[in-house]
Amino acid sequence: MKTNFDVIIIGGGMVGASLARALAATNLRIAIIEAASLYSTRQPSYDDRAIALAYGTLLILEGIGVWPELEPDAEPIRHIHISDRGRFGFTRLDHQEQGVAALGYVATGHALGQVLLKGLGQLSNLMLFCPASLNSFDLSADGVEVRISLEEGEQILQGKLLVAADGVNSLVREQLDISIKEWGYGQTAVISNLTPGIEPEGVAFERFTDAGPMALLPLTGGRYGLVWTLDDADLDAVMGLDEAAFLERVQGRFGYRLGQFQKAGKRSCYPLKLVRASEHIRQRVALIGNAAHAVHPITGQGFNLGIRDVAVLADVLVDAAKRGQDIGSLPVLERYADWRKHDQEAVALMTDSLVRIFTNPLLPVRMIRNLSMLALDLMPGPKRFLTRQFMGLNGRLPKLSRGRSLV
Repeated sequence: MKTNFDVIIIGGGMVGASLARALAATNLRIAIIEAASLYSTRQPSYDDRAIALAYGTLLILEGIGVWPELEPDAEPIRHIHISDRGRFGFTRLDHQEQGVAALGYVATGHALGQVLLKGLGQLSNLMLFCPASLNSFDLSADGVEVRISLEEGEQILQGKLLVAADGVNSLVREQLDISIKEWGYGQTAVISNLTPGIEPEGVAFERFTDAGPMALLPLTGGRYGLVWTLDDADLDAVMGLDEAAFLERVQGRFGYRLGQFQKAGKRSCYPLKLVRASEHIRQRVALIGNAAHAVHPITGQGFNLGIRDVAVLADVLVDAAKRGQDIGSLPVLERYADWRKHDQEAVALMTDSLVRIFTNPLLPVRMIRNLSMLALDLMPGPKRFLTRQFMGLNGRLPKLSRGRSLV
């Protein structure tokens, strides 16, 4: 049995589900193939880690119709405090300087997953195949044929466009033999949720320490989400600490701006690397999210970069469909790739440069970076540009990032 679709999305994580939501209001027929049960703990997109949502991401989530339900579980970021532990450099970013209620928000992956998945299987133009695994696919001039395995056996799907949203170890990318440029940082991110001694007041912290960058993001319920980047050599010692010793270690690195930390949630960790696919499109195929690029979590750009892929691809596909164009053709997909190129390169360069600069122990480098932070704090023009970059508002913006409807 063969079932026909316009867009077949491989991967039902945050990026893949966001694309499905973005296209749900169109006449395009959509399929999502996801290997793990979407409500299983094996679906890493939907765990309890803190996800930074830039202001531009908020606009996209509004445009795809999920922000009203997510907002009660999202904590606003009104201020960002960037500092170098034990040194004089710091920079402060403020929502009032940008004329917005918040620079961004923070929600857990679990909360975001709930609103993205709610009612997804009931949409009239979407079919959800889950749990299902990708066996293989064939591309032709006219379309793509995808073979998947379900509990009841193999099924064949036909479509005009295959979208790889299957993460950093993308099976679609592998089967297409698309090469990647990969750089391992020799670092691992330790994730936890902390209860501070002081109520969050909308302040997010990015603190650079001798034991790696440490981000603390305000969460609902009076908590903070911790993202602590450690050298791999220190990982086992930190993960092996009991709760009290772990809190003491975090306190010693972060300080007392949030008072005495009271409690730490479950710890998890994942290795950090920069990954960039050499190609983001082929005839009938588009790569989005971590399948196309994975960046260091410094400044919290990962999901925001991926959902901007979603907004642009959806914009391009809807426009092409209105014009009667083949949505899987190379000329259409080249518009997506060309549009996304600058933003993807800028974020990869920014995150990679920050990691290298702030892990350099040489005294002249430390002096320059601290003087640079102080100078930035006093220079409205560059500061506004940097803030808008963090907010996802620089460059050419698709409709969803401008608060406009796709249809």
